[in-house]
Amino acid sequence: MLSIYKNLNKVLICSLAIVFITANASAQTEKPKWSFGVSGAANGNFFDGTTQRLSTSLIVPTAFHKGKGIRPFGSILAEYQPSSKWGIALNFGYDGRGGKFDGVIAPCNCPADLKTNVSYLTVEPSLKFSPGGGNFYLFAGPRVAMNLQKDFNYTQLKQPNTNAEFSEVRKTLISGQVGIGYDIPVSAPESNTRFVISPFVSYHPYFGQDVREIESWSITTIRAGVALKFGKARKAVRASEPAPVAPLQEVSFSVRAPKEILVKHAVSETLPLLNYVFFDEGSTALPDRYTLLSKNQAVDFKEVQLQNEVVADMAGRSGRQLSVYYNILNIVGARMKANPEISITLSGASKAGPEEGRKFAAAVKNYLTTVFEIPASKIAINGRTKPVDPSEQPGGTKELELLRAGDRRVDIQSTSDKLMMEVGGGMMKPVQINTTQADPMDSHVVFNVNSATELLKSYTIDLTDQQGQVQRFGPFTKNQESIAAKSILGTNEKGVYKVVMLGETKLGTMTQKESSVQLQSQQEILQTGNRYSVLFNFNKANTAAAYEQFLTEVVAPLISNGSTITIRGYTDIIGSEDYNNKLSQKRAQQAQQILEQASAKAGRSNVSFETLGSGEDSASAPFNNNLPEERFYNRTVIIDIVSK
Repeated sequence: MLSIYKNLNKVLICSLAIVFITANASAQTEKPKWSFGVSGAANGNFFDGTTQRLSTSLIVPTAFHKGKGIRPFGSILAEYQPSSKWGIALNFGYDGRGGKFDGVIAPCNCPADLKTNVSYLTVEPSLKFSPGGGNFYLFAGPRVAMNLQKDFNYTQLKQPNTNAEFSEVRKTLISGQVGIGYDIPVSAPESNTRFVISPFVSYHPYFGQDVREIESWSITTIRAGVALKFGKARKAVRASEPAPVAPLQEVSFSVRAPKEILVKHAVSETLPLLNYVFFDEGSTALPDRYTLLSKNQAVDFKEVQLQNEVVADMAGRSGRQLSVYYNILNIVGARMKANPEISITLSGASKAGPEEGRKFAAAVKNYLTTVFEIPASKIAINGRTKPVDPSEQPGGTKELELLRAGDRRVDIQSTSDKLMMEVGGGMMKPVQINTTQADPMDSHVVFNVNSATELLKSYTIDLTDQQGQVQRFGPFTKNQESIAAKSILGTNEKGVYKVVMLGETKLGTMTQKESSVQLQSQQEILQTGNRYSVLFNFNKANTAAAYEQFLTEVVAPLISNGSTITIRGYTDIIGSEDYNNKLSQKRAQQAQQILEQASAKAGRSNVSFETLGSGEDSASAPFNNNLPEERFYNRTVIIDIVSK
């Protein structure tokens, strides 16, 4: 008995020493929100009460009362620490509660001993509390123990030993514990992963620890051990140090005048075709915005009819392209009619389930077989819940309605190069459109207010001419705004304007920046050029992976010495404005890198690039964002090649 107490006291003293010696240490990182690990400990078990009927067949002559023993404890653990002062923990493990009863003397004057090997599978949730928000903590909680072992060994002088199992052992015990501990970080302060050694001591009183349904044997336990935990660290700020303050960021301001000459481009545009047919919510019929022909009309349909110029400015580009795209079923039908060897698969997708997706595909098949008389054997159909390349990603929570509208569609798939082109993973072969266009931004004054969305509530632009007349525009909130030069000049042919940007910061202070701009009426000239577009799947800037061959082999050979290449990237409206600006710029820059390398390899010289990302900006976006096909076509990079 004395030796056991001494050993247990040593464990307790060592554990408490570690706790209090390190109690003044300051952590370099805060406690992770989530930690996982293992623990190991020694259970000091103290028996009290009475036990005499060991099993249904053995009642010993003298009852046992007191006892003690040290047994192992081991667990796997998880902790959740939402704040520096409190958290919750869960241990799941093996709990040894055995030991040896004090010896007794049987009536025959024979010494008798009883050893136990009682153990449990234990679940121990607990509430943790750190009084000062530091590494020292208190914990308390219930213990639910399910019996694993109930062995005993009874020895009596002049009697054979008995090894058996206790009878009437409770299958489940519900008790409690309280304890203290200390988290000691052992990983480097700058490490992203935080490793912690945590010595602890806990007390398990006898309440709820009656081992058996009969008699009164109960166990009191003092547990001492160490836990090893790891989690992702959060940077901490010492209480004695002020939190770092980000330097005050200046708002920069610049003005870009419109071009002196408005260039209109006679463009031969290579239009990529989406190989998708989108369906409206709640309907399996082909939407009426698609161009649907009769049998007689289908006989006379030719792709070349779609090349005719419709409008003569940049703003009409979306109407022209969508007019071509809405003939997608007629283009497929005409190509299959002209090339009888073509086979396709129509893969319909609907969040309502594969059955509705199959109905979408069946509607497309019915149109092709009825109107263009394509043999049904050439068209396979299937249904899915999500398309092969969905916009909605697992775990996504934002703007799901827009994403799901883009996933409610039929994908047209084929291995025939007469129908498809390997641009972006199975894009339809493009259609050529001839038109004359002008970029409206070339006739606008562009105002760049760096970090306006982050630093300013709003700002206004004042333009003062040489006669002192002031025109005020705004308020604005975006990093870039533009105003048509004609609306500033009015009836004047030219003018020099003082420009003042006056903004209110989010801290309530005012900031003012000044510049100037000279304007004059534009002249117009006509240039010829080529335009190419590449399309992207949702949230991906994968130009190099999907379009390198197309850009290198099809677009780059059209670049001659002295050519000017304009590359503009765009996105749809899904996601934050800042993220979309960066994404569109990344897409455009990747396209430029490929074209630069290809033209340099071909020996081209004096080639100039103008590359920018316009994000989701509605003033310059090629399309609206009301329909899924418009959003898909806005995920684009447009490349204009103008020869010298």
